[in-house]
Amino acid sequence: MSRNVQEELKQVIDANAVLLFMKGNRDMPQCGFSARVIEILNSCDVEYSTVDILRDPEVRQGIKVFSNWPTLPQLYVSGEFVGGCDIVTDLHLSGQLETMLSAQ
Repeated sequence: MSRNVQEELKQVIDANAVLLFMKGNRDMPQCGFSARVIEILNSCDVEYSTVDILRDPEVRQGIKVFSNWPTLPQLYVSGEFVGGCDIVTDLHLSGQLETMLSAQ
């Protein structure tokens, strides 16, 4: 039986209101971009989940295909792809991220 990574990704995204695909985890980010998004999410006082893409190469590649976005981290809110570190940072600075997150 072959693994359907795209279906697995859809299920985990749908199951979490706010989900960050990142290198490492919220307690120990493994890259500066992931650490920055964690810092932003923590400042927003919102519940969120993370997926460590370093644990599974199929997930690491699969999420890039799923979102049609080549870099990580990747933030999803209400099942929708928001963006990576630069986009999340810009949305946070403009106040739009908090508006999106408060709709949860």
